[in-house]
Amino acid sequence: MTFILISEVGPRDGLQSIAPVMPLEAKKAWIRAEAEAGVREIEVGSFVPPQLLPQMADTEELVRFARTLPGLNVVALVPNAKGAERAVAAGVHGMSIPFSMSETHSQRNVRKSHPEMIAEVRAVAGIAEAAGAHFAVGLATAFGCTIEGAIAEDQVVRLAEQAVAAGAKELSLSDTTGYADPAQVKRLVRRVKSAVGAEMLTTLHLHNTRGLGLANALAGLEEGITTLDASLGGLGGCPYAPGASGNIVTEDLAFMLDAMGYETGIDLDKLMRVRSILQDALPGEPLYGFTPDAGLPLGLERRRAA
Repeated sequence: MTFILISEVGPRDGLQSIAPVMPLEAKKAWIRAEAEAGVREIEVGSFVPPQLLPQMADTEELVRFARTLPGLNVVALVPNAKGAERAVAAGVHGMSIPFSMSETHSQRNVRKSHPEMIAEVRAVAGIAEAAGAHFAVGLATAFGCTIEGAIAEDQVVRLAEQAVAAGAKELSLSDTTGYADPAQVKRLVRRVKSAVGAEMLTTLHLHNTRGLGLANALAGLEEGITTLDASLGGLGGCPYAPGASGNIVTEDLAFMLDAMGYETGIDLDKLMRVRSILQDALPGEPLYGFTPDAGLPLGLERRRAA
């Protein structure tokens, strides 16, 4: 049975783009409950300046808390070398930096050009290596940008190669704006893997902006992707990419993988109950997901065994 890692990104990607600031204790309860449901990796926050994203001001404390949970891989996003130093000091197992394939989006998101971002990747790679932390580069807007429009695949491949040369230990392709379709996912995964090696590209970060999130995830699985980012309740989006709405719903993704016979290590019943923590802590904030609304089907185990 193939194992697929669901990486929960809600505490970072989900919370960074909504107005309410979720209380620290509610975040801890969320992270603890997902870990107890069998989620093995959680992106608990980002090390951005608190004045820019007050929702992320407690990331250091969340890292320290999450490190006490057995079996949980604790990761965080860093925008630059300064953020990487903070992440290492807090004790992350791994960190990722967003590298937008759209230079306009890169300037708005992290205020850096492509050459400046490659220099930043190199600096963060050195910090991560010295600390023994895993370092991934997220190739943001890889499938299209709400500011620039289509992004040339040749450009994505070229920048992916440069990121690896600068010290990235892993790459992910990010559909930041929900532009991707399954054929494009297959094509770009193949091209990037061919350029940098299959072992360097194992992760997709997909949004469900236009309803193709799970279809795109399935296309990635068919090309050997083994890690999929998702957000509980479909929370998420990029504050600096207009129209970039929520991530794949963790509950729907976990159900699809389970129903197809993939191993995730997640107890679906326990995962569904985590949703109540968000509902209580973020009253009025819309949560998405077909599986939570419909419920788990009867006889799922028998269907899988048939």
